[in-house]
Amino acid sequence: MQPTPLLIEDYYEADEFAGLKAFADGQETPFVVIDNKIITKHYRAIEENFPFAKVYYAIKANPDDKILSSLRDLGSNFDVASIYELDKAMKNGIAAERCSYGNTIKKRKDIRYFYEKGVRLYASDSEADLQNIAAEAPGSKVYIRILTEGSHTADWPLSRKFGCQTDMAVELMVLAKDLGLEPFGISFHVGSQQRDIGAWDAAIGKVKVIFERLNDEYNIKLKMINMGGGFPANYLTRTNDLATYAEEIKLYLQDDFGDDFPEIILEPGRSLCANAGILVSEVVLIARKSHTSLHRWVFTDVGKFSGLIETLDEAIKYPIYTDKTGESEECVIAGPTCDSADIMYEDHKYELPLSLEMGDRMYWFSTGAYTTTYSAIEFNGFPPLKQYVID
Repeated sequence: MQPTPLLIEDYYEADEFAGLKAFADGQETPFVVIDNKIITKHYRAIEENFPFAKVYYAIKANPDDKILSSLRDLGSNFDVASIYELDKAMKNGIAAERCSYGNTIKKRKDIRYFYEKGVRLYASDSEADLQNIAAEAPGSKVYIRILTEGSHTADWPLSRKFGCQTDMAVELMVLAKDLGLEPFGISFHVGSQQRDIGAWDAAIGKVKVIFERLNDEYNIKLKMINMGGGFPANYLTRTNDLATYAEEIKLYLQDDFGDDFPEIILEPGRSLCANAGILVSEVVLIARKSHTSLHRWVFTDVGKFSGLIETLDEAIKYPIYTDKTGESEECVIAGPTCDSADIMYEDHKYELPLSLEMGDRMYWFSTGAYTTTYSAIEFNGFPPLKQYVID
């Protein structure tokens, strides 16, 4: 059960929270406010803990222009998933050589677009896609994404749809060479908000097998491992800190590749942006479903379709803060739309103060990633979720 009251210091430094709240209190709900200084702090922490790795920020986490420009100036590279993200990156002065087309599902004409813009690094996991890359981006570097385990320990699993089995990865790399592409590396993603650091151990072990088979049987020497994202943000259930992840993952790499391991790419998104943001909503209505009900329903002006889709199946549990104090009671929390699926938390009931009233504000912590980008355009006429980025 969520502790009452929520301990702000578990999520934000005092000056960070004060700055975010001071800005938020002057805006009309719902919206997200992001502290760009926190993103900078998290980026530098990744550089400090993974000095041997190149960072490719996953633009899909939060594509705000200020965030992209800031990360550009910090030296980040960028994981790009569509022509629209590429256009946005380039509009913000990000050079093509700092971009990777990391989506394995892409139109042939989009590959051509990336190539014409100067991008030369592509992900793939199928023969059809590889053939398209060879035709539209000749001579480019390719890396093959493999399937990984660990979905049961990640809050937001990313396997099944993406990646291929180990044997197929070997075959695709051989095909890439035959097609005139450069077999460059192997990628994996252990799942977003991955709590089990051992998931990286299993994935790196698979990568080692592929490296060795390609070298020994086909004289193909791969140069790169893309370990994707997966590093967690700070939600309701705490995780190990980044330094612990880094220490263990480095040991896994050394066990399989020695001290001279290949080029390493990381694709953080959630771990950079989530904790930098607070989503602010207003209580629209508080009700009970019967006279004997032991919990209230709290309806707020933000929901699954306006930024909180990761509450699907209650996967991501955001810390929620209010200014109200006193005795609390278990609540169901739901959104404002005319869709019965628009319930964020029903099985896991949050404790909110009995003094909470209509018109009060709810502050959803760690909402800087995958909120505005998941927001619907006009469901029930509600506009997309607003975002403000402060420095």
